[in-house]
Amino acid sequence: MVASKRLLKKRTGKIGIPPGSLVHVGEKRAEAPRLSAVCYTPAAVEVIEVTPLTLLPGIVARDGVVWLNLDGLHQVELVEEIGRVCGLHPLVLEDILNSDHRPKLEAHDDYLFLVTKMLSWDEGRGEVVSEQVSLIISHGRVLSFQERPGDYFDSVRSALHGNKGRIRRMPADYLAYALLDAIIDHYFVVLEKLGDHIEGLEEALLLRPTRSQLHQLHHLKRELVLLRRAVWPLREVISGLQREETLMSAVTQPFLRDLYDHSIQVLDTVETFRDLVTGMLDLYLSSVSNRLNEIMKVLTVMSSIFIPLTFLVGVYGMNFDHMPELHWRWGYFILWGLMLASVGGMALFFRRKQWL
Repeated sequence: MVASKRLLKKRTGKIGIPPGSLVHVGEKRAEAPRLSAVCYTPAAVEVIEVTPLTLLPGIVARDGVVWLNLDGLHQVELVEEIGRVCGLHPLVLEDILNSDHRPKLEAHDDYLFLVTKMLSWDEGRGEVVSEQVSLIISHGRVLSFQERPGDYFDSVRSALHGNKGRIRRMPADYLAYALLDAIIDHYFVVLEKLGDHIEGLEEALLLRPTRSQLHQLHHLKRELVLLRRAVWPLREVISGLQREETLMSAVTQPFLRDLYDHSIQVLDTVETFRDLVTGMLDLYLSSVSNRLNEIMKVLTVMSSIFIPLTFLVGVYGMNFDHMPELHWRWGYFILWGLMLASVGGMALFFRRKQWL
């Protein structure tokens, strides 16, 4: 049930509402959203906290490149105001507020709308945490919308403040590439953590499979479904960016090709992990079946040994008056010898068959 909630967020609040109506679909948060802007030219960079909101039109109209970032989508009025100032379509704003979208790319008249997933690994719960990131790419402007504070863009911010980085000399579409690159680079960190988890579980399965490991395998399968859902459409998004000639400059195209290669590498790793987990499930079932076969073999051997003994005891335990051998002086010892010979013969037979 918990996994299904992570894969599909509730949409009951949007049923019956006309298209373009702004309703937040996602985790409800108490803290106030944070809107910040990074304005830069080849000569300088400036970071601005956009409070009050009346500063927004002047910031958006600045020369150079403007990166506007919003942490928190639960305040619908703020997203609506950003859309009004930046000229975004209501359907785009609706998709930004819906945090259950698959990665996609939409081309509009003067901007590109891109949805991707930012992934992290929760070590305590041993699961992948997914956060939707929406990007608006236009001439001289990049807008990023995140569900919650905290991201992997510190390397981009450091490059903007550095004097020797190329990013300040590049157009806005290169900034969008740098943000996507930071997101995809962290996919490899998540895959490394997931790979360590799979490797440790595989070693435990080879030693002694338990029911708790079966639960862990099913948990890993659900995590890989979530990971594949975030990664699989990403190559289509990057391929669409490569085909875009209006808003994606020629200088950024080689970097997009490199980004496409990284996305394919991530996808191949995810598919490899899925095959490994499927194989581990087969290994678990085979191990359990082999253990059951060993137990049944031992029980069958023991039963086979005691069957003739039970027969002999049953025969001589009958209460007839005129039974043969009943009054033999050595009958008791002969019967014991017969039983011991039967046990020894069957044990030798099982030994030669390598059943013991």
